[in-house]
Amino acid sequence: MAAAAATAATKGNAGGGARAGAGEAGSARKKKGPGPLATAYLVIYNVVMTAGWLVIAVGLVRAYLAKGSYHSLYYSIEKPLKFFQTGALLESFGQDSSLQLQRSFGAKTSRLPILHCAVGIVPSSVVLTSFQVMSRVFLIWAVTHSVKEVQSEDSVLLYVIAWTMTEIIRYSFYTFSLLNHLPYLIKWARYTLFIVLYPMGVSGELLTIYAALPFVRQAGLYSISLPNKYNFSFDYYAFLILIMISYIPIFPQLYFHMIHQRRKVLSHTEEHKKFD
Repeated sequence: MAAAAATAATKGNAGGGARAGAGEAGSARKKKGPGPLATAYLVIYNVVMTAGWLVIAVGLVRAYLAKGSYHSLYYSIEKPLKFFQTGALLESFGQDSSLQLQRSFGAKTSRLPILHCAVGIVPSSVVLTSFQVMSRVFLIWAVTHSVKEVQSEDSVLLYVIAWTMTEIIRYSFYTFSLLNHLPYLIKWARYTLFIVLYPMGVSGELLTIYAALPFVRQAGLYSISLPNKYNFSFDYYAFLILIMISYIPIFPQLYFHMIHQRRKVLSHTEEHKKFD
């Protein structure tokens, strides 16, 4: 799920921070940054994604003002949410360190498309990269889209708001980093607001899956029972429960790692300010 993807993402960030720190000590190998065409592509991609999530945010606000209620706002942004969240399949959450695009680490960070991994622009596993970015797409399509009864749940709005704020900040961060003009406010927001947004998003995701369980069991959604010619069975209900259980080891690891990253990044920025 999204927690798993975010965990993999922050591990990528952690690798970026660790490698950058080693680079400052002269013990890490230097990596080449992207060429001008790759940089231009990444800038355009991140600008488009920033704009897309801003559209979702504006859609939520407009729907709320029109209805006078926060209930069932999902329907007002369902199409752009599916489009831009599915669009994340183009990218790798764990490639922050590969482009070295963040000067505060002594390097810079960005996100690379899965295609870049496939053609060898960066050393990465396409399978692993695909797994990382599929988690949120799974929640959107295999849970929220497939179990229509949960679409009016407040928990859906909870994770949508958390995702929207997170992605606006994150894509803005990458855009300005690529342009070598990263405002401190955006960097601060990326490494601070997760303190609230991550628990908020995870809570919404878990509650949405939990709300879907009775409908999945009743309808036998995506389940395969024996006997059949393939001699294979699959219980989607049990699978979703396993997904929920997986949050127990994953989320604390993600959360405390991000806290560690926050101390490292923001303290490093403060040190630079003192020298300046």
